[in-house]
Amino acid sequence: MGKGKLGWAITGAGHEIQTIWDLMAGIPDVEVFLSRAAEDVLRMYKLDINTFPGKVHRDSSPCAPVCGQFATGRYRGLVVAPTSSNTVAKCVLGISDNLITNIFAQAGKGRAPIVVYPTDTAPEMDTLSPTGWVKVYPRKIDLENTDRLAAMEGVRLARNLDQLRSAVKELFL
Repeated sequence: MGKGKLGWAITGAGHEIQTIWDLMAGIPDVEVFLSRAAEDVLRMYKLDINTFPGKVHRDSSPCAPVCGQFATGRYRGLVVAPTSSNTVAKCVLGISDNLITNIFAQAGKGRAPIVVYPTDTAPEMDTLSPTGWVKVYPRKIDLENTDRLAAMEGVRLARNLDQLRSAVKELFL
């Protein structure tokens, strides 16, 4: 395990957010990075980022100075969980136009380990929305992008919560 803090990015996805929140909050030396949509999602799920015990970075600019610190070793790695289909698609295409996609790119350039837990991992899924359980059917393109992301160098893809916990423990704890 490298030195430095662990970066944890949350995108505009609510899939398993409460469990992910609890996992993230239990890790020492973690800094949270929020997309603009993530802030909305956290409010919908009644999770107050102001109660998080670590430092929180908000998406005020895609070229925030903190992004480059993923390439310089300040962070021992990056977890992006949960990851929306929009963020997965941008990462697969190399688009770095917001805080999350930029730190993803910089972590890759710095060869920091990256763990991603996308929302779209199976053709049919159950997920807890703010109003209750719903069945979702990810599109073919979203599943293809998840597979493309899994094939990227330096990216470890978690397809369920057990894989996410295992990857985080193995790489960062």
